[in-house]
Amino acid sequence: MSSFHELVTEAEAVPTDGWDFSWFEGRATEERPSWGYARAMGERLATADAALDIQTGGGEVLASAPKLPRLTVATEGWPPNVAKATALLQPLGAVVVAAPEDAPLPFGDQVFDLVVSRHPVTPHWTEIARVLKPGGTYFAQHVGPGSVFEVIEYFLGPQAEAGRGDRHPDRERAGAEAAGLRIVDLRAARLRMEFHDIGAVVHFLRKVVWMVPGFTVDRYRPQLLRLHEQIEAQGPFVAHSTRHLIEARKPTA
Repeated sequence: MSSFHELVTEAEAVPTDGWDFSWFEGRATEERPSWGYARAMGERLATADAALDIQTGGGEVLASAPKLPRLTVATEGWPPNVAKATALLQPLGAVVVAAPEDAPLPFGDQVFDLVVSRHPVTPHWTEIARVLKPGGTYFAQHVGPGSVFEVIEYFLGPQAEAGRGDRHPDRERAGAEAAGLRIVDLRAARLRMEFHDIGAVVHFLRKVVWMVPGFTVDRYRPQLLRLHEQIEAQGPFVAHSTRHLIEARKPTA
């Protein structure tokens, strides 16, 4: 059994760029949504002519598609991920564009017949609608409301109930419809997560930086040590992620 110091030191040394979560194998688990986003995304990409992947991360999900459209573009705002995505996607024929997540999309109107995204920070509905061709589709998996709040509240204490609804699917439906899109499919899931050692918690919080803003091991060492002792004595720390699948279409007229 590794010590607290060994687990934390190892987790601090692991790179956090990209969205490859293979390091967690055997150390943390997360139930997957029933709809199989990557497979369904790949099916849609196979029949598209021009596609955009927003906030691609390291490009891992887009690269998993068996066939990419004639024109495939991905955006990413974090420089280490831009480099990683470019190295992965360019040989597949996709173009990676560095673009801040909160800025307008750097493309003309009605360019893409498919826009996809897995876990965007914020879906900018008016921009998504603008770059879609009439009849085009937005297909994405979003993080839902109150996701992994057990971890957040362990480190930050009780959080206001209002903050848990920021990513509610009903709110996102309203945003999409206000931008002129028509919802075709909207499904939600609450999924069990287990952290089997404190290193997995540390790596998760270093990678998903918005969960506990300003997280460092030194800053939260007492809480980490208590949680390590709890896991050792009682078993995995259990949390729940929330996800929703959303498919929206731009009307032809």
